[in-house]
Amino acid sequence: MSIQGNRELIDKFYTAFAQKNVEVMNACYAKQAVFEDPAFGKLKDAEITSMWSMLVERGGNSLIVTHRILAVTNSTVKAQWTAIYPFSKTLRMVHNKITADFIIEDGKIVNHKDHFNMWKWCSMALGLPGMLLGWTGFMKNKVRKTALSSLHKYMQK
Repeated sequence: MSIQGNRELIDKFYTAFAQKNVEVMNACYAKQAVFEDPAFGKLKDAEITSMWSMLVERGGNSLIVTHRILAVTNSTVKAQWTAIYPFSKTLRMVHNKITADFIIEDGKIVNHKDHFNMWKWCSMALGLPGMLLGWTGFMKNKVRKTALSSLHKYMQK
């Protein structure tokens, strides 16, 4: 795909996210896509589309998403995006700054990896326990286990 086409795909993805349009977001992914981030770990196929649906649903009207494209090639895009939302378990406000790397083939996202500071996220989402323990492997594993459990319960309904 062209550089312009790749830019438009990722702009479309994040614009749909900001508008809470998960159908458009999920249509940007290839069928065998892979997603990875510090909270969920590595997800595939229906896990990815369900994750976005769950996050948009839980964020509700309070979810605010902004983005900007940092770099584009014929097969990759690097973007920076911000999500502001109340964390569903504590209702504490999270202002997460994320860098995303995409690999694109045939006009679809085949690989999407988000990078963010897990300690900062834990501090915002969990308060004092996150501030004190968010940097530890224990807390990171607990967050991932909880996120995956929530996702799989969401997928069953």
